Amino acid sequence: MKWRKASGVLCDAKVPIKLKGKFYRTAVRPAILYGTECWAVKSQHENKVGVAEMRMLRWMCGKTRQDKIRNEAIRERVGVAPIVEKMVENRLRWFGHVERRPVDSVVR
Repeated sequence: MKWRKASGVLCDAKVPIKLKGKFYRTAVRPAILYGTECWAVKSQHENKVGVAEMRMLRWMCGKTRQDKIRNEAIRERVGVAPIVEKMVENRLRWFGHVERRPVDSVVR
């Protein structure tokens, strides 16, 4: 997975946190969200993906849950929106594409 390959850079304390956030948004997150348009997502799936993302963001910041820093503060520091919002955005974008297809289309 992308995270394992990039964790050396993303967990390095010498790399600025904003740069880590930009790299995460452009390389790691798209790998996680690949195909989310078609997933039949339940709330437990959303929770698991959200927890995994927060774990990665905390590692990037060099923080643990024992530091008791709120998720919103971590997200603001890195500059990343919640992954569940991006999943919904992807599904709605795909729905728009499908709706614009002709009625007799195979995809529709």
